[in-house]
Amino acid sequence: MRRLIGFACEDGMLAATLDEAAGTTGLLIVSGGNEIRSGAHRGMAMLAQRLAATGTPVFRYDRRGVGDSTGDNGGYLTAEPDLIAAVAAFRSASPHISRLVGFGNCDAASTLALFGRSAGFDKVILANPWVIEPIDDLPPAAAIRAHYRGALRDRATWRRALSGNLRIANIIRGLIRAVRIDRESRNPLAGRVLAAIASWQTDAAIILARGDATAIAFAAAAGAAVQTETIDTDSHSFTGSAGAALEIAIRRNLA
Repeated sequence: MRRLIGFACEDGMLAATLDEAAGTTGLLIVSGGNEIRSGAHRGMAMLAQRLAATGTPVFRYDRRGVGDSTGDNGGYLTAEPDLIAAVAAFRSASPHISRLVGFGNCDAASTLALFGRSAGFDKVILANPWVIEPIDDLPPAAAIRAHYRGALRDRATWRRALSGNLRIANIIRGLIRAVRIDRESRNPLAGRVLAAIASWQTDAAIILARGDATAIAFAAAAGAAVQTETIDTDSHSFTGSAGAALEIAIRRNLA
């Protein structure tokens, strides 16, 4: 059964949805960016329904200032109180839960990595963690480099260049721009998030969308230090068939 729940968090009243089930492992979904708790194309709502149908209770909520919740939206780095309040509300509504797992995509993944321990999670599933601040509304430098490297390896690129329909100089300028962005965008966020992920040890699972700019930036920052699972999709929100692969990965980490 699905029911709506309201709970307090500092200066706001937060709205949540609970898909009830009898299982003792509960999943709490944190929404990324300013996305409401139903998720892109209602993806998280449908995921919650399917998981609950097979025994996993699922709790979703809007943080302060987003969706149906009141208060001021301070962004993902200020969302620790929201996360703690959501965990308390979930446990109150489902007292039979003995193990709590969190799932988040993008900056919601970073919120879970940074604040999940203090909120009381046993494990976190982090999709495309956000580790870099944007520069001039451009994609992360790692994503720009990946795009141009792919273009240079593509025979069609060189055919277009030889026919005069593409200037290789434009690709070179793009790579130079990527270097500039990389230098300008260095900040402590990546180190902070990666250190938080390391502190979880085996209790953090990382899932990346292969062609997503945010995932590419994370992979570049993490290097070989973090074990990841990659889903073959360009979709940041794992739409289409990638949604099924994401659900399989989540189920595996709930077991």
